[in-house]
Amino acid sequence: MWRHGDWLRVGDENGEGEWCVIYGRSDATINRHGLRMGTSEIYSAVEGIPEVLDSMVIDLEYLGKQSYMPLFVVLRPGVVLDEALTKRINEAIRQSLSPRFVPDAIFHVTEIPRTLSGKKQELPIKKLLLGQPLEKVVNREAMANPACLAWYEDFAKQRIAAID
Repeated sequence: MWRHGDWLRVGDENGEGEWCVIYGRSDATINRHGLRMGTSEIYSAVEGIPEVLDSMVIDLEYLGKQSYMPLFVVLRPGVVLDEALTKRINEAIRQSLSPRFVPDAIFHVTEIPRTLSGKKQELPIKKLLLGQPLEKVVNREAMANPACLAWYEDFAKQRIAAID
């Protein structure tokens, strides 16, 4: 037996052999209004919507201020994050999990930051959004898509300016 701390799904596709999908760390959790939930649970609900290709949720807890939980989504080409799609995403979370895990805001992004092995960069982006400098929270050389960080860095600057 081997334990590596990631969620893993093993399957057999049309009798052509087994395959594995590694979803990411099983210990990535958020604590929303006293309820703890793995982020993978949210991803299952959100990415079950055909228009959504990928997603990342970050629960930001500020000392002395109300927490803020944005959801970042990558959409299929040509799809717009309008009010109707926003409602469907929120309803999928509400129905699959709990109203407590409905995000405060949803943002359309071109990419979710990932490591070379495909893991979502939740913790580095959380640290960035809490005000730590980008060069201290992420190693660009260990990323599959470092160019996407510019958007998150700009978002962090705007978010921090808004709460100060």
